[in-house]
Amino acid sequence: MSVGILVVSHSAAIATGTVELAGQMAADVPMVAAGGTDDGGIGTSFEAITDGIQELASADAVVVLCDLGSAYLTTDTALDFLDDDARARVRVSQAPLVEGTVAAAVAAQSGGDVDAVLAAAASAAGSAADADDASTASRPGDPSGGAVPDAQTGPVDDGAASATVELVNESGLHARPAAEFVKAAAKHESTVRVNGVDAKSLLAIMALALPKGATVSIDATGPDAQDAVDALVALVRSGFGE
Repeated sequence: MSVGILVVSHSAAIATGTVELAGQMAADVPMVAAGGTDDGGIGTSFEAITDGIQELASADAVVVLCDLGSAYLTTDTALDFLDDDARARVRVSQAPLVEGTVAAAVAAQSGGDVDAVLAAAASAAGSAADADDASTASRPGDPSGGAVPDAQTGPVDDGAASATVELVNESGLHARPAAEFVKAAAKHESTVRVNGVDAKSLLAIMALALPKGATVSIDATGPDAQDAVDALVALVRSGFGE
């Protein structure tokens, strides 16, 4: 299933910038910005939203993210004017605009269906806070201190595997590498966690704020646990292509 994303903001610059940001991590996902009024002012446009939905007509489903309450009202009005089939393809998320769009785009890039994309967007409301405790506990006080064994790997038991590896890319686990990590983890059926947080949640991974030299602890449980760990270790050791 292909999922398109429509970003509705009172500001054309915010809508366009959000799409550009998400596009850096999800280049294959169709996204449209519907920001500002028809005369270039601050506000929302019924026509821009309607045109955006039509522009995403080739996608199997469309997820809409909005910035403020009145943007939802304009979106609802636009949906009321669609025919039943077109309206059934569109789902509106209540997630924060920027974080939700980025998370949704990465989920769509990873092949998630519309429910998975909506769930990823919704995680923006809480995953950063949830990840904060884990990052505090797992983030080294001095990233350069203490040797980290290079990719110590081994199965824990049947259907489980783990590894510890060191971040080698200069920028650490920032937005683009984090998105690559999440996309790689999402290819596997197993449950995967990195430094205690869900490896398939972009915002949880980004909230770890792991710098170069930090320890990345990967744990997987499931039918392809070892494959998942091996793939993620290889990705980290490659420096994410940077």
